[in-house]
Amino acid sequence: MYRNSINDLIKWKNKKNRKPLLLTGARQVGKTWLATEFGRLYFEKTAYINMDNNKTIQDVFEQGYNIDHIISAFKIESGINITPDDTLIIIDEIQEVPKALTSLKYFCEQAPEYSIIATGSMLGIALHEGTSFPVGKINTLTLYPLTFYEYLLARGKEELAELIIRKNYELANTFSSELTILLKEYYYVGGMPEIVQTFVENMDYNEVRELQNELLSFYSNDFSKHAPANIAERIQMVWSALPKQLSKENKKFIYSLIREGARAKNYEVAIQWLIDIGLVRKCYRISKPFIPLKSYIELENFKLYMFDIGLLSAMAELDVHTIIEGNRIFVDFKGALTEQYVAGELAAKGLPLCYYSTPNSSGEIDFVLQKNSSIIPIEVKAEENLKAKSLRAFRDKYTPELSIRTSLSNYKEQDWMINVPLYMIGEYFI
Repeated sequence: MYRNSINDLIKWKNKKNRKPLLLTGARQVGKTWLATEFGRLYFEKTAYINMDNNKTIQDVFEQGYNIDHIISAFKIESGINITPDDTLIIIDEIQEVPKALTSLKYFCEQAPEYSIIATGSMLGIALHEGTSFPVGKINTLTLYPLTFYEYLLARGKEELAELIIRKNYELANTFSSELTILLKEYYYVGGMPEIVQTFVENMDYNEVRELQNELLSFYSNDFSKHAPANIAERIQMVWSALPKQLSKENKKFIYSLIREGARAKNYEVAIQWLIDIGLVRKCYRISKPFIPLKSYIELENFKLYMFDIGLLSAMAELDVHTIIEGNRIFVDFKGALTEQYVAGELAAKGLPLCYYSTPNSSGEIDFVLQKNSSIIPIEVKAEENLKAKSLRAFRDKYTPELSIRTSLSNYKEQDWMINVPLYMIGEYFI
């Protein structure tokens, strides 16, 4: 399975002033696999250390931060003769031993010649907030679910993926029907690595849904097991309300949809907890589309997206025929899934999520990006709808250099706007 993030790891490896790398992400997103695959491909040796229930190594860190002592313990534990020039050290589940996380500071300062990747779920890192975190002494990388491009590669559709990555719009238009079917398939399967791999092997949608429901139960158990007791129930309520929030025409987060009478002050911490562990993403409204966008963010107005489109489909209990073949009952939520998809594609490229609307207008620009010195509005259409009234009004008022509509229609450049097919939007901005 190919992951785009391996290119980020290659860049990290070749950095002149490389620091230990902390690879984070939501649970089950493929961090351990990526680190070990990187070691297999780009190092002669990989010393793998799993910190989960490893009392021997935990005791090593209790004795202090003597780097020679720690390396000797790693050699014994992994059975690998660790040498700086050709060995990758992987410290897996580092959140299980807070002092191991702190030790990355000493590796950075005293032994920068060692190549170290530490993996940890964002949940585990968040739980150890009081730990002496090695700020400024590590490089960080967040891993997300598979993008649509990565999904195509996993499905064995290398030629179609090549059209997208090379922006071959003419040929992509020719094969738009097949790409659209695969995109709708992705809406159902999503990008969680184990689920994608299982689907590729068995092509069984029922099995996909079973695995998704198991994973959703796993996350819900995390809320009750790891979250502070006074907010665990509220976390679950916010999480469960996400499909309802996204199905609204105006997708601004409404607290009263969680429960009648709900107020921001009672649920802000629960929302932040879900963000911190990587399960949801905030998309802030901006008051004006000017540079820098951060200066115009309205913190009280936002939308929430899940981190994986397949899990959203599962939470909404959408069956595969509804998604792939279409269903009139599905009209409203189809837009929600499509926005969720675009949000995931943009976030995976490291692009902050913002949207624009005016308080007294129903017109909304789904996403507004800041790229270099340009502001780029993006209007999302679930089907082949070529109307873009909100985008046109935005363009007439603010005259951005580039305006994007993304839909199931073919790639087309117009005098004031470019239509980018949904299946190409993720790679359009690289």
